[in-house]
Amino acid sequence: MKKILSLNHGLRGEIKIPGDKSISHRSIMISGLGNTPVEIENFLAGADCLSTISCMEKMGVDVKNLDGKIFVKGNGLFGLHEPENILDAGNSGTTLRLLLGLTAPQNFLVTFTGDSSLRKRPMARVIKPLSEMGASIFGRNDNKNLPIAVLKPAQKFRGITYEMPVASAQVKSAIIFAGLYADSPTMIIEPYPSRNHTEKMLRAFGAKIETAGNVIKIFPAENFVAPKKIFVPGDISSAAYWIVLASILENSDVTIKNIGVNETRTGIIDVLKNMGAQIEILNERESGGEIFADLRVVSAKLRGVEFGGEIIPRLIDEIPALAVAAAFAEGETIIHDVGELRVKETDRLAAIVDEFNKISHGSFSATDDTLIIRGGAEKFFAECKTYADHRMAMSLSIFGAAAKGVEIDDADCVKISYPDFFEELTN
Repeated sequence: MKKILSLNHGLRGEIKIPGDKSISHRSIMISGLGNTPVEIENFLAGADCLSTISCMEKMGVDVKNLDGKIFVKGNGLFGLHEPENILDAGNSGTTLRLLLGLTAPQNFLVTFTGDSSLRKRPMARVIKPLSEMGASIFGRNDNKNLPIAVLKPAQKFRGITYEMPVASAQVKSAIIFAGLYADSPTMIIEPYPSRNHTEKMLRAFGAKIETAGNVIKIFPAENFVAPKKIFVPGDISSAAYWIVLASILENSDVTIKNIGVNETRTGIIDVLKNMGAQIEILNERESGGEIFADLRVVSAKLRGVEFGGEIIPRLIDEIPALAVAAAFAEGETIIHDVGELRVKETDRLAAIVDEFNKISHGSFSATDDTLIIRGGAEKFFAECKTYADHRMAMSLSIFGAAAKGVEIDDADCVKISYPDFFEELTN
């Protein structure tokens, strides 16, 4: 149990955020396909990304941590080895889904497992396109739950054209990885553009990937030319809690340093600005194809909004934090097309309604894929469950800090993405 007290002051000064989780995962995987050392700076050493390191090491990739910097050296694009043991993805859906794409074309057997939460998450939507490319993948039941066995392909891996029913960066990335080993180009058509960290980083390694609107074309690769260094920007999903908290706490004026502002990830900034938030993007610069900047946030009076559709893939992980902002806004906020929240680390849509209503009674309701928040209701101290979900834990914490305090049952789950979150919140 951890108790978070109500803050009686605004946020001031500067905050530094851990490295982006999505980019950290990909930096290990893609660097592991090169054959020269890559230095990774500002890597997120959270539990999920450490699961990716462990899996890649078991397939022959050399990873060293020297003075907080990660050095990765692989054996080339075709140099992964069959692991001696089962690969454990822990709680990390990103690790599992992306590595399914990377291992599906390989000439060896891999078996994946994960923790109790990950074993409940369906993997059929990533296995389907990989199977169409020639993969032999077997999971438990029709949902293809863990454990999952990836066998040596029975035939040559082939490029396909795949129209994705739902925009998903993880599914897209798995297909992209597999497409590197196909016998012809692979084309992916998304309903809306999802985060494009895989495409950007692969281009930095020399892969040929073309994009036009919602269409991505991946060409087979023969080798990678690894850059000597990758800087991982601060994670905007982690910055979201401070952006929201600074917006709703009076007398706040805070600068959040070195945050990735990739155009496929800044939906939260767009929505909050539409709600009336005062957010400035300062000092933009670039590393490895990724743009990052400093964000200055000043407290503001927020108003309810309605949104959904194309913007949702750009902020799906930030919905719980945005729901907190909406609880302090004037009027009603309606968020459409968020059914994907039901298959995250927990059913986040149900969790938001059940737990957030303990702090702001009757403010939250949901249908199958829509979240409704009635802003401005009285706030109360509450004891809440996190469901071992890091984003629920951090969102509940800032909710309580801006209201009358909260007690959460599992604080350790934040180690997945933000190990120092509570230290930052209480300083």
